Amino acid sequence: MPRFPAYALVAGLLALSAPAVAQIPSGPPDFTAIVHQKMPAVVAILTRQMIEQQAQDGSEDTSLRDLLRRRFGQGGDTAQIRMALGSGFIINRDGYIVTNNHVVENAAEIHVRLNDKSDVPAKLVGRDPSTDVAVLKIDPRPNMDVATWGDSDKIEPGAWTIAIGSPFGLTGTVSVGVLSARSRDIQSGPYDDYLQTDAAINRGNSGGPLFNAAGEVIGVNTAIYSPSGGSVGIGFAIPSRTAQAVADQLIHTGKVERGFIGVRLQELTPAIAKALGRPNANGALVAGVEPGAPAQKAGLSTGDIITGLNGKQVDSAHDVSREVAALHPGQQADLQVVRDGKDRDVLVTVAARTEVGQPQTGLLEAPPEGSKMGLAVGSLSPSIRSRLGLPANESGVLVGRVEQDGLAAQAGIQPGDVIVSVNNKAVDQPSDVAQAWASAQHDKRPLLLGVRRGEQSVFVAVGG
Repeated sequence: MPRFPAYALVAGLLALSAPAVAQIPSGPPDFTAIVHQKMPAVVAILTRQMIEQQAQDGSEDTSLRDLLRRRFGQGGDTAQIRMALGSGFIINRDGYIVTNNHVVENAAEIHVRLNDKSDVPAKLVGRDPSTDVAVLKIDPRPNMDVATWGDSDKIEPGAWTIAIGSPFGLTGTVSVGVLSARSRDIQSGPYDDYLQTDAAINRGNSGGPLFNAAGEVIGVNTAIYSPSGGSVGIGFAIPSRTAQAVADQLIHTGKVERGFIGVRLQELTPAIAKALGRPNANGALVAGVEPGAPAQKAGLSTGDIITGLNGKQVDSAHDVSREVAALHPGQQADLQVVRDGKDRDVLVTVAARTEVGQPQTGLLEAPPEGSKMGLAVGSLSPSIRSRLGLPANESGVLVGRVEQDGLAAQAGIQPGDVIVSVNNKAVDQPSDVAQAWASAQHDKRPLLLGVRRGEQSVFVAVGG
């Protein structure tokens, strides 16, 4: 009879008596079937672009070049032809293809290389620089393979992701990884809400599909973070929720219509939140309301904190920008707002935004310690109001000097700024600021300044 060590026998008995452990579902053993099925729907995008380059040798007189440009529309610059390559995917049998805007922007010619290696001309249907989505169209072919949209809201970090594209011109390249994170803001545009994946994304992958393990498109590969220029496992994709909605509008109307309520938003920093007595920095601070805009008509005010929109929690100014943009003109935006420490609802009727730009946000945060404000302010005389373009009835004090080692300078206050409010109360004279600063120091809280800088208005927290 074979002999076993005692500990082995005990371990075996424990194993027999231990409850069965549930098997954790795993991904497929490989992705051969998905790649075989979806590869024909992925295409390479080839573009010919005209790039204007100025003379670099310094031999041409600048004033002469400017004169020629003004009189004849040219002036010593040279035009070069650049070939660029990206990726895309066919979304229906009519020949519509989704890619990135930056792949086809400024393209004089666009061709699509299909899975059978044939090149066909493509027409630009429409593009949306704000989300970096573009739609092309080719003549349909019989039995054309298409990619199907998936739901990017349902995929969670850790799920399989599959990228197919043409990195460095290598068409039909497959890379696999997992979803690393959702809702990434990489400061590339007003509606950043990227999926992050560690599937290898490189130059030429732009515009290609990011699939889930079911073979559905849950993102459009768009950008990478790379100190070296190559993949370091940090790639970003436009979620299918956004890309599909934009593509549908481009196909049907050739343009994208977004909701607009007319507010300028600012992020809540911990210092500003503390100054307002908020328990955290969640929410979006209203830094300005456009005259006559839907938000003003609904009663939204500068200094309000938006904490929710149509039942969804708002954590940042970006949340509001994205959610409002997704609404159609005529729809209602039910804003949950905190004003003077009290909750209220503001119902805004959304209008159409004809031109979308980068939202202006302030990210000015003061250091947590120190008591020297380092600020010299003066009254607003009629001549100063005239020079600054300020209305005669607007209250405020003018910042004349800012000491470099003071808290005001560290918070971002600049000479020429006009302080219009302190802790959401209007100020008329320098003593208002001085008294509020003394009170803030006594309470060991930051001082919240409403600042007008040119045509912009921001909130700045000083001290804390």
